[in-house]
Amino acid sequence: VQLVESGGGLVQPGGSLRLSCVASGFTFSRATLSWYRQPLGKERERVALINSADSSTNYADSVKGRFTISRDNAKNTVSLQMNSLKPEDTAVYYCCAVTHWGGAYWGQGTQVTVSS
Repeated sequence: VQLVESGGGLVQPGGSLRLSCVASGFTFSRATLSWYRQPLGKERERVALINSADSSTNYADSVKGRFTISRDNAKNTVSLQMNSLKPEDTAVYYCCAVTHWGGAYWGQGTQVTVSS
């Protein structure tokens, strides 16, 4: 199983970034997919989740209305569109897949820095 994130970087407050995570090694369409983030010195928190059955989504209150999670089962890709970014969104962002057999797998993380 492998998850590879991309798309992080430095952006000014109010800007946008799109993170992508390409997965392999499991049945992607049957996995529940999430994006987590971990600011420096703080706990990792889940920011968005998308289910396998109906692609229903769930967001942390702190990102509702600004972030959008989506999946492309044909490309084994889960994305996180982040708009109206704030300095407090600065963190390492990780994608996570929970497979249909219950295994949980993580990507290596991608740094997002929001600063002027």
